[in-house]
Parts: sequence; structure tokens; C-alpha cells
Amino acid sequence: MDLSIVIVNYNTFELTKDTINSILMYSYPFDFEIIVVDNASSDDSLEKLKNHFKNNVKFIASSKNNGFASGNNQALKEINSKYVLLLNSDTILWKDTLENIYHYMVENKDVGACGCQVLLEDGTLDKACKRSFPNVKNSFFRLFHIPTKSSDNNYNLDNLDDDGIYEIDCLTGAFMFIRVDVLSQIGFLDETFFMYGEDIDLCYRIKKAGWKIVYYGKNKITHFKGSSSKKQRPKLIYEFYRAMYIYYKKHNASQNNFLVNVIVYIGIAILCILKLFLNIFKTKN
Repeated sequence: MDLSIVIVNYNTFELTKDTINSILMYSYPFDFEIIVVDNASSDDSLEKLKNHFKNNVKFIASSKNNGFASGNNQALKEINSKYVLLLNSDTILWKDTLENIYHYMVENKDVGACGCQVLLEDGTLDKACKRSFPNVKNSFFRLFHIPTKSSDNNYNLDNLDDDGIYEIDCLTGAFMFIRVDVLSQIGFLDETFFMYGEDIDLCYRIKKAGWKIVYYGKNKITHFKGSSSKKQRPKLIYEFYRAMYIYYKKHNASQNNFLVNVIVYIGIAILCILKLFLNIFKTKN
């Protein structure tokens, strides 16, 4: 098998169906398989998907929702392919995106993972698709919306061409095209992260192992992210800031002194509490 496409589903039948259809509507010059991991959905979406895609999709049913990383890892343990695409269940592939990135990976054997331009529903760029690794300095600039011309302080790499092709630090987990040999070397997703942060951690380990990570901006997908103006489930807010804590402790804490680490941990806790409070006043989805 040339490519395994892994999609984690959790109560998103319509979105997952549309994602799969956006893959199947095109033909490809390589062999591929689609694997859907259902994270113990409670809306019968697994059975609906099985009935809708009887011959084109493999299904893995998880008895418990242990998070996004865990769901992906269940599929990664079973694949036997050269490349794997981790694809969110709320995305739509554009024409030629898979084919062009596949050929780019084949031709550039020093690239461990590749992403594409990710557009939100309103057509604007999902800035998470090309990022620097978070650190104390660039996080400070981003938090307080301080403009900077330094690439070291520019977390979202706003200074780089959205349509370009170049090496970056970090992709979004919504679309990660990965060389399977890399995962054999560094391991799978860290299941300590429940829903956020596992993509940044994986990219960090890929680059630390000497592989390149490339943003391929000439091709696109659409990502139907939830609107920031709408109310979020408190657990998701908690997991977002918990992921910040896990990532910082794992990759940054040893590089800073005790006082800086304490300030960072307190700052993450305050931001989490503030976000939970402000979320109370937002409209429901």
C-alpha cells in the first residue's frame, strides 16, 4: 500500500461522510486505503458510516474515547504503507492536493512530514497550518498581539507566502502527510495529549530526529473549524490549556530556570480560568 488515510470520528457522521467523499471523488496514481477510527461515538455515526461506505473504508471501533492521539494510534499500529495521512473528520480535500503532496514526498526523501494550505469555512487561512514551535518569547508576542519582523518571534509565520513551499517547524493535525519510516523511528502520537498539542509534539520529534517538515502552500483543503465566537465545551477549553502545560513541561521547561517555569505554569492556569469564565457568556453552537 502506498498511502493510508486515517480519520478519527467522534459523533460527526455528516462531516466524516463529506470528508471521505471528498477523497473518493478523485482518482489517484497510487494505491490508498481509508481507515476510520470511531472514538466510541454515541450518535450511531459508526453504523451509519459503515452502511454508507460498505466497500471503500476500513473501520476500527474503539470501546472508549481516549482522545485524538489514541484514536490515530489505533490505526497507525495496523497500517502497512509507505505514507500515512492524518486527516481531520471536518475537512474537505481539494483537487490534486493528495496527488501533488504524494509526489513531493516521493521526490524529497529528506522530508518527514508535509502539510498543505488549510482554509477555514470563510476562506481565510487557518494559521495553525504553518507555525513555529511555541516558546516563551513567541507566545508572549502572540498573546499580546505584538507585531514583530523577527521569524524567531513570529509564531504564525505571517511574513511567509501562504502559497509558497518551504520548510517550517509545525503543521496542523488537521492534515499531516507523514513518511511511515519516520514514525517507525520516533514513535506514534503521544497519548498524554487528549485532543490538542499532539501535532506540535509530533512535529517537534520529527525535526529533532533530523527530518524536514514542509508547508506545501500550492494545494489546499478546507477545515470546518468551530467558530471562536461560539460557546465551547469546558472540557475542550481545559484540554487546550492542559496541552500547553504538557508540551512546555516536556520540551521547554528544562531550558528555563525555576522562576520562569513557575510564571509560565501560573500564566497557563490563569488563561484557562479566564477562558472558561468568558466562555459562559458566549452563544451556544
